[in-house]
Amino acid sequence: MKKKKMSSETELSRRKTKKEGLGWIEWIRGWICIFHEFLFQRLMASHLPNPLPLPPLNHLTCIVTGSTSGIGSQTARQLAEAGAHVVMAVRNIKAAHELIHQWQNEWSGQGLPLNIEAMELDLLSLDSVVKFSNSWNARLSPLHLLINNAGIFAMGEEQKFSKDGYEHHLQVNHLAPSLLSLLLVPSLIRGFPSRIVNVNSVMHYVGFVDPDDMNVVSGRRKFTSFVGYTSSKLAQVMFSNILLKRLPLETRISVVCLSPGIVLTNVARDLPRYVQFLYALIPYFIFSPQEGCRSSLFSATDPQIPEHCEKLKTGDKTICPFIAQECKHTKPSEEAHNVETANIVWEKTIELIGLPLDALERLIEGEEVQCRYGTHQE
Repeated sequence: MKKKKMSSETELSRRKTKKEGLGWIEWIRGWICIFHEFLFQRLMASHLPNPLPLPPLNHLTCIVTGSTSGIGSQTARQLAEAGAHVVMAVRNIKAAHELIHQWQNEWSGQGLPLNIEAMELDLLSLDSVVKFSNSWNARLSPLHLLINNAGIFAMGEEQKFSKDGYEHHLQVNHLAPSLLSLLLVPSLIRGFPSRIVNVNSVMHYVGFVDPDDMNVVSGRRKFTSFVGYTSSKLAQVMFSNILLKRLPLETRISVVCLSPGIVLTNVARDLPRYVQFLYALIPYFIFSPQEGCRSSLFSATDPQIPEHCEKLKTGDKTICPFIAQECKHTKPSEEAHNVETANIVWEKTIELIGLPLDALERLIEGEEVQCRYGTHQE
């Protein structure tokens, strides 16, 4: 009883002292980073070839989410052309099969057929995430690379919730990839050394996460699609920081977040017409999907990243590597370094995705872990 009382007092103290938003200095610095990337990303990345050359990857098995368009499509294709076995984890299976057929035809005569397949995955359904993970883990095959590429930014749209009850940006950009990453840990261990690569955004620099109101429904903050997007991207960085720190060295699993730069992708379909018009007027500043996928491919294949992850894992800071659009290591936002909030975000995320708090440790030990989702599937 005494322990419970102390816990309640600690929680009450935390609520009284917790931040209510970014400080204005942090906010200004964040916007400076965003505008700097927009104006100078092409100059900063001018040393990078396009497409980014890759080493032979015949030994790798890769899962790429959201790979029927944009950055994900280019990432999947280039990994497959380098020899990797690529699994396109997508909502639209028909579109994926059409792409595979097209790529095979264009690749014909240049070597062995591309080793690429498609599996259904809908990130707006946590049941679908569990089903996908169970199907893959049942193969007992090694997984060397998970690229959480899929994401949404429904700019200007009203707040929407999935059938699981979570705001769309939160679920697609953070909750579903977190659940997928954890459930695939057994396969990632079999593929050691392996990597979890999260396609994030420079926009996380102006994000703020309230762990007590991740759905942004309390009224303390007014919801906009901008708030939904930036907070979900910051939550992903925070979760990744804790995940890397909690993964034992012997698992040989690296965790990386990255910014692809400001890229002209299908997200533009959700933008207001005047913004789409501006996009069309400034092609010099904005990357093509082929240019935007370079930081994903670098994060997936650079041989020094596992060593860098080990140093961060054993160091004092709770942080994972963050790769900039010019394929160089950089620092995430100041708020991403908030260890106290990151730990709370970790625990809250585990709760929201329906796993027990010790799920990661049990999965590493090879135990079966029951998820609240996926239990009613046929």
